[in-house]
Amino acid sequence: MQANDVRVLKGAALPTLAVGLVAVVVAVILAGVQGAIGAFIGIALVAVFFTVGLVAVSWAGRISPQMMMLAAIASYAVKVLVIMALLKAFEGATAFNPRAFALTVVACTVAWTVGEMRGFMKLRLLYVEPEARVPGQGNP
Repeated sequence: MQANDVRVLKGAALPTLAVGLVAVVVAVILAGVQGAIGAFIGIALVAVFFTVGLVAVSWAGRISPQMMMLAAIASYAVKVLVIMALLKAFEGATAFNPRAFALTVVACTVAWTVGEMRGFMKLRLLYVEPEARVPGQGNP
């Protein structure tokens, strides 16, 4: 990962951790230990899924912009489908509170997405190559 990617990862992970800890406290108050377990599983799921997605997009970005876009779309689609499948599979779980799990996943996903967007906006990347040559303009 490049330094910019690490900054984006930190910018997304820290708010997610904060929201996740609030979710754990609320889950403990409302659902007890089972709620806390569900919330912790939700935090771990979001952290792993979105970190893997960011690493995949970062890796693909070194290959080409088209691969980066393909990796972003594919990782997003896979994450949404797998999270939906897990929410459905755990809906009747008794080892932890499925509602605390689901609400934590949703809250942490929103926090991660907002943190990631904010991190990308703060990077101040160039949109244009300053030394790029334009075809047909002559050689400098």
